[in-house]
Amino acid sequence: MDNLIVTASPHITDNVSTRKLMGNVVISLIPCVIASTLIFGVKALLLTVVTTAACVAFEYIWCALAKKKNPVGDLSAVVTGIILAMNLPASLPIWMGIVGAFIAIVLVKQLFGGLGYNFANPALVGRIVLFSGFATRMTNYLGITPRGVQDALSTATPLQVAGSTPLGSLDSEALTEAVDKISGLPLMDLFLGIHGGVMGETCALAILIGLVFLVATRTISPAIPVTYVATVFVCFLLTGNGFQFALVEILSGGLLFGAVFMATDYVTSPFTLKGKLVYGIFMGIVTFAIRYFGSLAEGVSYSILLGNLITPYINDLTEQVPLGYVKPKKKEAEKK
Repeated sequence: MDNLIVTASPHITDNVSTRKLMGNVVISLIPCVIASTLIFGVKALLLTVVTTAACVAFEYIWCALAKKKNPVGDLSAVVTGIILAMNLPASLPIWMGIVGAFIAIVLVKQLFGGLGYNFANPALVGRIVLFSGFATRMTNYLGITPRGVQDALSTATPLQVAGSTPLGSLDSEALTEAVDKISGLPLMDLFLGIHGGVMGETCALAILIGLVFLVATRTISPAIPVTYVATVFVCFLLTGNGFQFALVEILSGGLLFGAVFMATDYVTSPFTLKGKLVYGIFMGIVTFAIRYFGSLAEGVSYSILLGNLITPYINDLTEQVPLGYVKPKKKEAEKK
């Protein structure tokens, strides 16, 4: 008779490893890397390579100095490096990308214990710190003409075409004018990425290709990105400014990229389906509020960061009840 092994649940096992999951994410990011190189030039590819190499190097050096097991082989640092690069404008100096890599890997990831212990997405925090410290450089976007030719001058992103005044604070006449400007943007240019912005956010087509791959390989659940994007769309639709206006908001800024590649981070997103839905709706509402009522044209980074911070509470509130579990109070009532 074979020996029986008694272990705690769950008993379903899988051969999926961290390296395989991270490898799938790297593959899904390739369309964005290719698109950013085609749109912004070789400088975009160089910045991606340097930032990724810096993330791997910082992880290796830190673990060596701390005499910890080196996790470079799990590809998580590679994923962080690519995502960080895709959150940077192609015009950013290389050394600033390296600073962002240090913040992401050492300060956010390793100081908190490494993969699985970070309180927020490392690349996300790296971007926010760079934006706070080097705002001018981080908003110095390369301009793209409708023919896809680079312009040396910085240009406004689609979310900035209506100016810096919050839409929610405009009077009816000014709001109508601003909405007309936004709604008049060519949807095909937005879809293909022929406009200014950070490297990974411009081409919606590349992001959607990555999403399809991640969902097809079961690397991520579509619950978070779909709920997040749908919430933002519905909120803008409810403003009464039209379908085109809401659609432009979806295709502009870092919403799609953040929803697919950053909000779905395993460590900092909820476990349960109910939790993922709550998480997506929360980030969608915050993104809408920042974009429509705030002074920032973009709101994705801060929305995801807030979502990361409340994830432990969402997990507690949406914890799945084990099969057959009976609350203690109910048991006492039955005895009586």
